[in-house]
Amino acid sequence: MASKIPSAQQLINAKKEKEYAVTETADGLSRRQFLRQVGINASVGLLATQGITQVLASNTIDANNSTSLTKDDLPTALLDESFASQPISSQTVQTQMGCIIPSIETRLFASSNVGGSNERNQLALDRMACAGFKVDNPAITNRQYLRFAGTDSQRASDLQNIATGAIAAPKLLLGVRGGYGAMRLLPMIDWSTLGSIMKERGSILAGFSDVTAIQCALLAKGSMSSLAAPMLYSEFGKTKPDQVSCRQFAEALTNPNLAITIRDASLTSSSLPSILATTESKTITGTIWGGNLSVVSALAGSEYLPRIAGGIVFLEDVGEQTYRIERMLYDLYLAGVFKGQQAIVFGALSGTGEDSYDKRYDVATVIRQLHKLTGLPIYSGMSFGHIGQKHSFPLGAMCQINPNAADGYQLAFTDYPTIKADAVHVEGLWQTA
Repeated sequence: MASKIPSAQQLINAKKEKEYAVTETADGLSRRQFLRQVGINASVGLLATQGITQVLASNTIDANNSTSLTKDDLPTALLDESFASQPISSQTVQTQMGCIIPSIETRLFASSNVGGSNERNQLALDRMACAGFKVDNPAITNRQYLRFAGTDSQRASDLQNIATGAIAAPKLLLGVRGGYGAMRLLPMIDWSTLGSIMKERGSILAGFSDVTAIQCALLAKGSMSSLAAPMLYSEFGKTKPDQVSCRQFAEALTNPNLAITIRDASLTSSSLPSILATTESKTITGTIWGGNLSVVSALAGSEYLPRIAGGIVFLEDVGEQTYRIERMLYDLYLAGVFKGQQAIVFGALSGTGEDSYDKRYDVATVIRQLHKLTGLPIYSGMSFGHIGQKHSFPLGAMCQINPNAADGYQLAFTDYPTIKADAVHVEGLWQTA
């Protein structure tokens, strides 16, 4: 098939050829180079003039038959008679690209910071398509207002349009990026209706960091779970996405019985035991909720913070001084957030640095003080946060914590929506130069 396709010179004029060849991404990878890396020959690689996302994800292609790509699927500049006479089946494109035909209904929501690079966003979108995610609204990655990914009303509409029925609920709602801004949107969204629609559809909202505000509101007012997971720009647009994080993202999306084993507390503090408890550790079962500590503490006292009886609180953060971590934990303690909870789980507390007044005042000291205040068992070292090699997991789902003989513990999750495993081609998430 490849040998019958006309060369680039027969398909496009010299001016366009130069334009496409020299367009480099911020990470040093052109779309043409990207497609070559995933196995497309130079001629079919010209599909990159629209990007994998536009060619594959914007059109419904039935992978179960041999439907060929039509003229409408290809860049206008390529539609000469010689090329049109050589139909390319979806199976051929799939094989040459090392990708699969995207079939997972996916929409993006951009609740916080704008992405700094359009090329990085496009690379991430191409990877998502390669991995099987059919993104219906890629254009929102181009929005910007001040530091945000659009005005408040634009960003809120990414979710509110689903609540009103203006847009059908997809299978996956993926956050574009964190930073700041999600807090501004909370009063603008009908969380109760959104949660009901997502629950009926089995939709999964995925993100972390500033997206914690969205996840907390969705659980508190919509009774709907979400997924603590990497996001479009922040992970899948990297020059070299972290393969462990990508694999664990796919695992959490597709495994209805996800389990994560923690062997030590080092991601929280190397000076802590994995389990800090006054009595012998036992199995605990409850709804796990929380997210980024800075965001969770900012929601204290509001209607958007979940009030879960017998819950398990999860917290992580990055770049906060030790005293600030303690102050935010005291915010939650004084607001009564830890009352009625069964346990606290800490993920990564990265980039904390040393206290300039006294180096002995460290994260371990803060967490021991929290344990003394609350009397709750504290589990540290959960492999999630602003780190590489993170393990995605559901928030708002049932979680069972089981201590093990090696002084570590396991988190086992149930009762959350998933995607069929054969719909995801995980290697597509890190195709790179």
